[in-house]
Amino acid sequence: MRIDVFTIFPDAVATYCGTSILGRATDAGTLDVRVHDLRDGAQDARRSVDDSPFGGGAGMVLTPDPIFRCVEAVPDLPRPLFLLAPGGRRFDQEVAAELAGLSGGGFSLLCGRYEGVDQRVADHLVDGELSVGDFVLAGGELAALVVVEAVARLLPDVLGNEESARDESFAEGLLEYPQYTRPAEFRGWPVPEVLRSGDHGAVAAWRRDQALLRTAARRPDLLARLFRASVLSPSDVRVLSEHGYDVPSGTEPV
Repeated sequence: MRIDVFTIFPDAVATYCGTSILGRATDAGTLDVRVHDLRDGAQDARRSVDDSPFGGGAGMVLTPDPIFRCVEAVPDLPRPLFLLAPGGRRFDQEVAAELAGLSGGGFSLLCGRYEGVDQRVADHLVDGELSVGDFVLAGGELAALVVVEAVARLLPDVLGNEESARDESFAEGLLEYPQYTRPAEFRGWPVPEVLRSGDHGAVAAWRRDQALLRTAARRPDLLARLFRASVLSPSDVRVLSEHGYDVPSGTEPV
C-alpha cells in the first residue's frame, strides 16, 4: 500500500515512518510512505505557506496556492486525499479497515497547521476529511501518523501474526481482554488459572467474557452499538446479564 503525506514538517513524519512496525513494513515492500514538503509549492524566497485570515483573528492559515501546487506536482497521487481536520469523519478501527482494503492500493493525507487551511483546499482539492478525536493539536502530523500506523497494522504480513490484528481492541467492536505473561505469580498476584490450564476452548471463552465485561465497564457506548447491530450471541448476553449489566429489552438470555 502507498500512502502519500503532505506536511510542512516532512522530517518528523518520515523519521517515525522509518521505525518499528512501519519501518519493517517499508523494508519488506508492504508499505510505501511518501512524504511531501508543502513548502516545495511556495514561490517566494522564504518558502511561505501561510498568511493572516481575511476578516481578522488570531493565528495564521495555510494558503491554497502552495498546497495545490505541491499536490498537483505528484502525477500518480493515490486517491482519496484526506485533510486531517477537527470537522472530519471520526477515524476509528472501522475506517482503518476501509482504508486498508481500498482497491486502488493507497490514499493520501494532508496535514493542516496553525488555524487550519484555506477553505478552498477543503472544497476543491481534497476528497474528504478525517479527525482522530475531539481535541486540538498544533497540526495534522500526529493525526496522520495515527492513521498510517492504524492502517498499516491491518495489511497482510505487517504484524507477522495475523491473529494479533484480529484479537486486539476494536477488531470486533470490543476492547481487548486482559493479557498476562511470566511469571505466573508476581508479588502475590497470580495469573488466572484458566490461562495456565492448556484448555484452548476454556481460554477462548474466558477471553471473550473478559472482553465483554471490560467493554461494558469502560466503553458502554461500544457495547450499545453492538446491541443495536444485533451481533452479540445469546451466550454473550448471558454473561453480561449474570454480571449485573442491564441488557436491552428483547435481548435477555433464554
